[in-house]
Amino acid sequence: MQRRKEIINNTGIELYSMQIYPPLFFDNFSQDTEFEKWAAVEVKNFDSVPDGMETFTLEGGLYSVFLYRGSSGDGASAFRYIIKTWLPESVYALDNRPHFEILGERYRNDSADSEEELWIPIKPRA
Repeated sequence: MQRRKEIINNTGIELYSMQIYPPLFFDNFSQDTEFEKWAAVEVKNFDSVPDGMETFTLEGGLYSVFLYRGSSGDGASAFRYIIKTWLPESVYALDNRPHFEILGERYRNDSADSEEELWIPIKPRA
């Protein structure tokens, strides 16, 4: 966050919190399993990448989007519901692509009034 203003070609005010999980991460879930975490913004192009920052192109695909309201500290229960209840009862399976949250103008970190979008990669169940 301290270096966010160095990014001069962003397309909006939204912040992205992105996770790249290893295959079968949720099948064999352990709090000790490592995954990749990104803090990102959407940019028009990669012409001006500040030193020490990296680029990432998010692959397209089908996502299920959930609006989460509440403190970020309570978010684990929303993810648990999506992965353990909603997904098994749906016609979809989890796809092995990045998961991300969009933190827009209503995002307030640890506030009970905070809102964010949870984007879960899905594919039709085989």
